[in-house]
Amino acid sequence: MNYFNVGKIVNTQGLQGELRVLSVTDFTEERFKKGSQLAIFSPKDELIRQVEIASHRKHKNFDIVKFKGLSHINEVEQYKGCELKVAEEALAELPEDEFYYHEIIGLPVYEGETYIGEVKEILQPGANDVWVVARKGKRDLLLPYIPSVILSVNLADSRVEVELLEGLDDED
Repeated sequence: MNYFNVGKIVNTQGLQGELRVLSVTDFTEERFKKGSQLAIFSPKDELIRQVEIASHRKHKNFDIVKFKGLSHINEVEQYKGCELKVAEEALAELPEDEFYYHEIIGLPVYEGETYIGEVKEILQPGANDVWVVARKGKRDLLLPYIPSVILSVNLADSRVEVELLEGLDDED
């Protein structure tokens, strides 16, 4: 079974078994809603256990979650530093032109026939996502996910087509 990362448990929150999670998903409300099924993976990427969300709330830059059946700090402290993942079967179908991060990361990026690099990370700084493109022999390229820059994403052909607007690539 394939699993995809949705967040990292960074600390406990209070004494009632709540955990601070640094989310890495666009679908926070869906992933952390009451009743959602997730899996806890160790830092060595080993499955520790399946969990069900009992409650979720936002606090500053964190998602605060509590798991069903775990109601004390002593029961959850061991999960600090672990990853929360969702099973592939739990992923919903997305509308056309929407993608999961794991579908985008690793795709080659082209401007016309010119190979630029490979998407290595997706950042969420504010108004729109920013795709980090790793390039050979150059600094990473930061591309805003806007229609004038990311022209098309073709998952079947494993190809992202972009237009590098003036000022995006400061190494030219």
